[in-house]
Amino acid sequence: MSPAEYVRAIERHVCQKNDGHLIRIVGPAFDIVSRWERDGVPLKIALQGIDRYFERYYRNRAAPRRRPVRVEFCDADVLDVFDEWRRAVGITTRSLAEQGAEPNAPADGSQALDPADPSSGRASHGPSLPAHLARVLIKLSSARATGRIGPEMDRVIDRVSHELDAARAEARGVRGEARRALIVRLAALDRELVDAATAALNRAARDELEREADRELAAFRARLAPDAYRRAHRAVVDRLVREQALLPVIAFA
Repeated sequence: MSPAEYVRAIERHVCQKNDGHLIRIVGPAFDIVSRWERDGVPLKIALQGIDRYFERYYRNRAAPRRRPVRVEFCDADVLDVFDEWRRAVGITTRSLAEQGAEPNAPADGSQALDPADPSSGRASHGPSLPAHLARVLIKLSSARATGRIGPEMDRVIDRVSHELDAARAEARGVRGEARRALIVRLAALDRELVDAATAALNRAARDELEREADRELAAFRARLAPDAYRRAHRAVVDRLVREQALLPVIAFA
């Protein structure tokens, strides 16, 4: 996708989200979208960031909106989703530096974050372990009900759900080494579930996910060392499998 095609795709999406109201990406808006493209924000990730802004916009407004949303308003959400995507697939400042590539600095001028470096990370205030397990079980139940991968996944989901249900009963009071062992086990179950969902796909579906991962990572292909690219590629494919099968992330950070 050329830079011009990227901008036009963003323009079409924003128009659609504005109920067909014509939005032209020119001036400051063009500069913002062009920066997304230069920084390697995959189109799919940019669209998710725009959608996130619109969802919050509708949720926070009691009365129907009167003015169309401009793309400039979506910049922070797009950068947030891009940051989440980079962390999920392992494209860090460290992995870029290994290849001798200069990572792009955040737009606000702050230092780029590397999840492999504890001193650079943001403070995490996620859900507790019992709450995490409860949410995972609800999402697994929903994934089983939809059957988007196929009936062969039912036994895997049932077995994983049974083990997680037992873990949830014990998680509230677990401490120390027992808690660390449980977290390690959750990561193993997460890997097992994604591998099973991937294996359940036919060859054509797997090949399409591989191609989609290549497209998402196109801007980073030359900026990552081969091993780092392979890890990122696998992480993107895993994420796409999760999206297709509606699978939750079982691993607990």
